[in-house]
Amino acid sequence: MSNSTFEQIGKVLREHQHFAILGHVRPDGDALGSQLALALSLEQLGKDVRVWNEDGMLEKYSFLPRAELLTKSPARAHHVDVAIALDTAIQNRLGTALAAVGSAKIWINIDHHLSNPGYGDLVIVDVSAPATGEIIFNLITSQGLPFNHDIAENLYAAISTDTGSFQYPNTSARTFEIAAELVRAGGLDVGKISRQLYENYPRRRLELLRELLRTMRFSAHDRVASFSLSLKTAADLSVLPEDNEGLIDHLRAVRGVIVAVFFEELVDGKVRVSMRSKDEAVDVCAICQKFGGGGHTLAAGARVRGSLAEVEEKVLEEIRDVLKRGS
Repeated sequence: MSNSTFEQIGKVLREHQHFAILGHVRPDGDALGSQLALALSLEQLGKDVRVWNEDGMLEKYSFLPRAELLTKSPARAHHVDVAIALDTAIQNRLGTALAAVGSAKIWINIDHHLSNPGYGDLVIVDVSAPATGEIIFNLITSQGLPFNHDIAENLYAAISTDTGSFQYPNTSARTFEIAAELVRAGGLDVGKISRQLYENYPRRRLELLRELLRTMRFSAHDRVASFSLSLKTAADLSVLPEDNEGLIDHLRAVRGVIVAVFFEELVDGKVRVSMRSKDEAVDVCAICQKFGGGGHTLAAGARVRGSLAEVEEKVLEEIRDVLKRGS
C-alpha cells in the first residue's frame, strides 16, 4: 500500500476539524472496532467526531471501549469537513449513514474488499489485509496518530473477529505481529476480550441455530451446504439481526463442504445471502457479484429480490454450475 496515500490521509486528519466516520449496514466487529478506534484517535487530536451507522452499536459489541460514541445515523443531514467510510465495499452499503452526510469537503474510503470500486477522494483498498482494523493500525502507527489502550482493544476486536479468531487463510505473519503489538502496547487482557467476543452469546442465538439446522440442505455431492431463516422464525424467536453472525461457520466446518450459504428473508421483499468458500478456486465474490453483491474470494454476500424459496433455488443453481465447470 502506497505510503503517500497514508501521508495524504494523515495530513487531512490533522488539518480538518469536523469528521463523520461511517460503517456499513449490518455492521460486524471489524466495522465497529475500526470506526471506534479511528474516532478515539481523532478525539485525542481534539477533533469533533461523529461515528454513525444505520444500526448503531450492536448489543454483542457493547463491551467495546467507548461504545457509546457509535450511534445510529441522525435523520437530519450534517455538514462535515471529512467523511470517512470504513470497511464498506460499495458506498450505498452505508445506508442511512450516507444520507446523514449533507456534504463533505473530502471523502476517504478505507477498506479491504476486492469488490470495492475505489469511490472517494482518498482511497486505501488493501485486499491483502484480512481486516480493515489492520489498515487502521497501519494508518495510526505510520502517521504517528494518538494511540492508547481503548484504541488497541477496539482494533484487536476488529482484527480478531474478521480473521475468525486468527484462523482464516488471509491471516498473515504481519497480522499476528500487529496483534502482539496491540496486546503489548495496549496492555490488553486477551482472555477477557475473547470471552466477551466468543463466549457471551444470548440464549436465543443457540435457539436460532437449532431452528436453522432444521432447514439444513446439502447438494452437489455434499459440496454445498445451506440453511435459511424465514421472517416467521426470526419473529417467533425474537432474534436480532446480529444473532446470526458466525452461524454459517457450522456449515463451513463440515468435512467435504466447499461452499456454505445462509439465506435470510428480509422485510423488503429481498433475501440476504451470505456465502463462504473453503477453496479459492470457487470464488464466492464472483458468484455474489452476479446477484448485485460482492466481498472477498472466500466470503461474500448479496441482497437478492424474491421469495426465500426462489432465491435459494437461483443461488444454489449458480453455485452448482460453478462447481460443475471447475470439476
